[in-house]
Amino acid sequence: MPDELLVIGGGLGGIASALRAKAAGYSVTLVERLSNLGGRAQVLTFGGYKHDTGPTVITAPFLFDELFSLFSEKRSDKIEFVSLKPWYRFYFQDGSQFNYGGSNINILEEIKRFAPDDLNGYQQLVAHSKKLYDVAYTKLGDIPFNNLSTLIKAAPDMLRLRADLSVWKFVGRYIKNSQLRRALSIQPLLLGGNPLDTTCIYSLIHYLERAHGVHFAMGGMGNLISELEALMLRQNITILKNTTVEKIKTEKKSIKSVITNKGDEISAAQFIYNGDPLFLYQKLLDPTSIQIKIKRHHKRSMGLFVIFFGTKKTYDDIPHHSIWMGPRFEQHLTEIFDKKILPDDFSLYLHRPTATDASFAPTGHDSFYVLAPVPNLTANINWEVEGPKLEKKIISALSKTIIPDLKKNISETHIMTPVDFAKNYLSIDGAGFSISPSFRQSAWFRFHNISEGYNNLYLAGAGTHPGAGIPGVLSSAKVVEKLIT
Repeated sequence: MPDELLVIGGGLGGIASALRAKAAGYSVTLVERLSNLGGRAQVLTFGGYKHDTGPTVITAPFLFDELFSLFSEKRSDKIEFVSLKPWYRFYFQDGSQFNYGGSNINILEEIKRFAPDDLNGYQQLVAHSKKLYDVAYTKLGDIPFNNLSTLIKAAPDMLRLRADLSVWKFVGRYIKNSQLRRALSIQPLLLGGNPLDTTCIYSLIHYLERAHGVHFAMGGMGNLISELEALMLRQNITILKNTTVEKIKTEKKSIKSVITNKGDEISAAQFIYNGDPLFLYQKLLDPTSIQIKIKRHHKRSMGLFVIFFGTKKTYDDIPHHSIWMGPRFEQHLTEIFDKKILPDDFSLYLHRPTATDASFAPTGHDSFYVLAPVPNLTANINWEVEGPKLEKKIISALSKTIIPDLKKNISETHIMTPVDFAKNYLSIDGAGFSISPSFRQSAWFRFHNISEGYNNLYLAGAGTHPGAGIPGVLSSAKVVEKLIT
């Protein structure tokens, strides 16, 4: 009999870990507390509209291809990935717009139109981004950082590439136009980080997008999750939904079994945890043995405020992804991340899947979600009061700018706040992306992929190495695969 392995949590990290463990010869069971797999990648349907609730941007399609190829299947036979153009449209308060993405020629022509003096600087930025990508992603992205020696070996490259710089300072070395600098600095926000203090290692995203494009899974992330679930079932992976692990039983330095909300005890030889590491160490395990690790990772990511809505008409001039930039940048981020107050203004990420896939809304309608970074639950914010207020302000701002007459055409709204993230995903303090990706919380300084204190417990997901975002989460499963084999 092959060794039994239990995966706790059915997000993308847990799904990828289960598939890789199965391919490595383990007998795999996966437990998920929600009624559907996907973690944050859930689906809301109401009033004829469909909404992905979590990630929508696929920047490393080959990582999904790998999961299917483990079992001699092709991802493209199961689900279509569509390349987007532009990747993002940025809207600024003076009414100007910047379309980012497409071919290299498209990007350079748009920069020449928008900020011609930064054309050469942008090319230098991408060249530096490629160096970061070659080292931090290609060379180190799926390497375990459990030992300090790994960090020491990587240090010369990291110092040479100025990993000590924040993304904001890194971009500022090459880009002088204030609006373009803001646009090219927002990537950490998609991973839960503050551009003002997130290490510029994450600026490798610029080259990652250039190398592999930005894609959308037709049918949405829910459809992709369904196809991954079907792949697991074809490989005889046992999936237990609506099953919450409430207790972990240990013996010395090993995990022996878990107790579920249904009273069942599940034993295994190896365990993989795909969830917020802070919840694991604070709520499921005795924290006394790993207090140093918990204290080191004291800084959570920001929270997220999301409005899902439909419109009774289509807005054909709005692309798939838009970034609505607020009037402030540095001060705004400082209020959210450091001062922990809810700013009067906001910046927004707008997702219109019906720009690519009409199945998300009734004929002649559009489906949207709009997301605003906000403080996590360490802030003193009453979301029952502030949520409806913020919703009204955001809808009004969009109605006056990029979605004309939205107030007249909006239909079927639903909101999520950091309270929902804490409740639905067991995320400590309702953080949108577990711990933040600052320099002191990256690589060896991040939660290790093999747990502190236990020799048969492994970690995959946003809170562990290499980090949040779909590429990071899927790569964490590759790290775990190396450790368990």
